[in-house]
Amino acid sequence: MTIHYHGTPITPRSVLNSLAGRHFCVSFAAPHDVTTCHQIGQSVMLDNGAFSLWRSGKTTDWPGYYRWCERWLGYRTTWAVIPDVIDGDEDDNDALIGQWPCGGDQAAPVWHMHESIGRLIRLAEDWPRVCLGSSGSYAVVGDVRWHARMTEAMNALCGSGPAPCWLHMLRGMALSGSHYPFSSVDSTDVARNHNRPANNAAAMSARWDSLQCAGKWSRRPEQQQLFAEGSDLRQIHGMLQSGSTS
Repeated sequence: MTIHYHGTPITPRSVLNSLAGRHFCVSFAAPHDVTTCHQIGQSVMLDNGAFSLWRSGKTTDWPGYYRWCERWLGYRTTWAVIPDVIDGDEDDNDALIGQWPCGGDQAAPVWHMHESIGRLIRLAEDWPRVCLGSSGSYAVVGDVRWHARMTEAMNALCGSGPAPCWLHMLRGMALSGSHYPFSSVDSTDVARNHNRPANNAAAMSARWDSLQCAGKWSRRPEQQQLFAEGSDLRQIHGMLQSGSTS
């Protein structure tokens, strides 16, 4: 079953309260709803805020994040994303994993899609939960290059079978119901769009929560060579969606 973590802050508070019983993602970059989410949510994901901080050019405060996590990880259904450097290299991110002070049972490192697949396999061997982050040439979730890279990664990690650990797709709610074996996904769709005409936060979250990803991976053809050959991207996209090379 895929768990859908709905990003916060969600305002007004009455709308957040209407989502009681859902799963929530609270970012260190915007922690306003963390208390309420622990009061009404089934589980809570603590996001390190690296993406938001990187996008806005703000500096990180990892010691502050550690203290914040220590407070809330007393809830056994809460887990935290280990600090990461969005545009860093593998050594940068491995160093941050080494500095993580809160144990491994309720934590997850991030594998960035521009990093080596060998690192993904190593993280999956060492941690019960791994987050997948779109980055580099694969920064646009769901585009053609993204699907090709994710196919390559899942073929290497899963073969034809279940993932060896819990896989969480960061900013991946739109992939709910897909063939990827994601145990959980998150996004701020409800937070950002519930106030649009004809939208309703409870109905939006219920629709997302009803979409389950595949329980295991079925090995698929890899498409990297097609990019070098200059093939039509729309054709490649159709191939990736169908799992066919014909």
